[in-house]
Amino acid sequence: MTLPAPGARDRRPVDHPTATPRARRTDTRDPHHARQRALRILFQAELRQTDPLQVLQQADQSQEARRILDDGDVEEPAGIDEFTASLVTGAARHRVELDELIQRHARRWQISRMPVVDRVILRLATYELRHESTAPAVVIDEAIGFAKAWSTDDSGRYVNGVLEAIRKSLETDLSGDAHDEADGDAPAT
Repeated sequence: MTLPAPGARDRRPVDHPTATPRARRTDTRDPHHARQRALRILFQAELRQTDPLQVLQQADQSQEARRILDDGDVEEPAGIDEFTASLVTGAARHRVELDELIQRHARRWQISRMPVVDRVILRLATYELRHESTAPAVVIDEAIGFAKAWSTDDSGRYVNGVLEAIRKSLETDLSGDAHDEADGDAPAT
């Protein structure tokens, strides 16, 4: 049996006999607003065609930049919260993997031809489904809400369909991994 590398997310179900506990977020600020900030940072980076980590750093260092990200409502003058930073950093670092996963499940759409906001919403939600401990229903519901609010009338349904397909694919991968591990641990006959 192989355990995930240190820091890697354990994709096995929590009740699986070899599952390791998933780390919980230590940042207690509002996760909805953290996702919203992360989406705005990723959207700005996509429009500027620049590294999202640069935009994140600028927002972290500038209260004015945070005020813009939060539509003028900055709750805390300190830097960007831990969850926002984690989402932006993760989505940026795993972009190729995320785009491949989205492309596999995006029917009749090339990721490069999607509206920018839909592409950013899908990347962020796919990152969170794949690498964070958030419940899939919460991730998908938030993504649908963002798509309905910030994109076209049909985007909510489209985002829902793509993310549900990704969620099912990830669950299948999990059950296959658990089955493979069980086979590997069985005594030879």
